[in-house]
Amino acid sequence: VHCRLSKEFSSPHTSTLVGTLTAQVSRNGHAVKEKAFLNHEDLAGDQGTVDDTFDDTYHEKEGPKPPLQYVWRNIILMSLLHLGGILGLILVPYAKIQTLAWAVLCFVVNALGITAGAHRLWSHRTYKATLPLRIFLTIANSVAFQNDIYEWVRDHRVHHKFSETDADPHNAKRGFFFSHIGWLLVRKHPDVIEKGQKIDLSDVRADKVVMFQRKYYKPSVVLLCFTMPAVVPWYFWEESIIISFFIPSILRYVIGLNAAWLVNSAAHMFGNRPYDKTINPRENTLVSLGALGEGFHNYHHTFPYDYSASEFGWRFNLTTAFIDLMCFLGLASDRKRVSKEAILARKMRTGEGRQKSG
Repeated sequence: VHCRLSKEFSSPHTSTLVGTLTAQVSRNGHAVKEKAFLNHEDLAGDQGTVDDTFDDTYHEKEGPKPPLQYVWRNIILMSLLHLGGILGLILVPYAKIQTLAWAVLCFVVNALGITAGAHRLWSHRTYKATLPLRIFLTIANSVAFQNDIYEWVRDHRVHHKFSETDADPHNAKRGFFFSHIGWLLVRKHPDVIEKGQKIDLSDVRADKVVMFQRKYYKPSVVLLCFTMPAVVPWYFWEESIIISFFIPSILRYVIGLNAAWLVNSAAHMFGNRPYDKTINPRENTLVSLGALGEGFHNYHHTFPYDYSASEFGWRFNLTTAFIDLMCFLGLASDRKRVSKEAILARKMRTGEGRQKSG
């Protein structure tokens, strides 16, 4: 198995260059090959990910903010969806154990479609995936039903590039409710639309798997997010169709949505900032538990090109374990990682100093 691990580091054992050095490390047994880059901007540019780096040249427009325009269709659908989730919770004691296990499995697949797929692979290009893995992650992304990969990447790159400004789709400075779900219930701020049209998505458009999903997204969601999770328990172990629909489909979907939304809301408001105290995103372990490792958010916004999205590897980070497993199986490669030396240097320079390096 050939797994490549890219690493940003500053170490006297590997280089005499001053400052941060980036190296791509290729392992084959005990053999190691390195390709050096001078800084993470070079590496990001090499991988086509410069548009996930914060743009400090952007300034919000002066004057009053545009009035909120409610999207009543979304308000009604989200209200009905969460009522269905409550009904699913009520039905949990009446469900067969196989149905509950199936719902958990669907949730994990759902989450990986976002965390390992839309987020770490396509938004930040923190590793490379073979065609079979990209197909699986695309299917999993349709199970998640959080916009197609193309739109998800566009909004997420805009979020990183213009974080906590009017151009951020879920600007946390507008409050917890807005950054959690409110941003989906109103029209986008004009700056979000403007910046979204200018973001570089050429790498995503070049992926035929992503564009195939975009073309057939609606039927894929009907089949994979709602029909398939409900039909399996009903057909294979004769679960009630009501329970089959409201637990593995609706309740699982609602939990998956809110787990992802907590990364936008709670992980931008609650927790410490050991890597960069000048930005809003925080380290939130509870969010990481629910979002399979996405709650180490101060780290992620400081080092968006790290495939683990965390300093601590597999700790509360099932997504990192999944990517490592895929690499072991030969389905993934070129994982980018930040070394402890570079992390410690950044913590000493900009961190709050409340957390020790692991």
